[in-house]
Amino acid sequence: MRDVRLLNTGSLLELQRRLRAAGNENIRSSMQRRIRRAAEPLKDDLQSTIRELRIVSQPRRTPPGGPSPTTRPMRATIAEAIRISVRTSAGSAGARVWIDRSHLPADLRGMPAALNTGRIRHPVYGNRRRWVQQDATPLWWDRTVRAHTPRIEREVGRVLDDVRRRLT
Repeated sequence: MRDVRLLNTGSLLELQRRLRAAGNENIRSSMQRRIRRAAEPLKDDLQSTIRELRIVSQPRRTPPGGPSPTTRPMRATIAEAIRISVRTSAGSAGARVWIDRSHLPADLRGMPAALNTGRIRHPVYGNRRRWVQQDATPLWWDRTVRAHTPRIEREVGRVLDDVRRRLT
């Protein structure tokens, strides 16, 4: 599973240098705010997609093995870990949407990538001698990002054009 990064960071770097030379902090903070605003709908859509992601279990051959070893809702926990960052520093300029694994419990850190593949294999109620496979809608992350990419690129292009006009 890939982070979402806006391309054409060379333009962002060039504008950042010009903004520093002009010394206008308002334009720079406005640019960062507008780029973040362009990425917000993607973050919101990713969160709603993971919250509504359909996960189907294989038919049971035996009765359930007991209570779940955890009480936290997996999909909501993953949704809350989705983050946005906007940077204009050299080398990492652009906007990034990603799942912050440090905000996930240790046993769920690999789950977003597994869900994106469409297959989850895990022990039954924590019993490491019995395993089950569940199927999810594959490529939930990739499809959502692909749907938002043209809109984000247009909006960021508009932001960069506006900043260039204000600097000249």
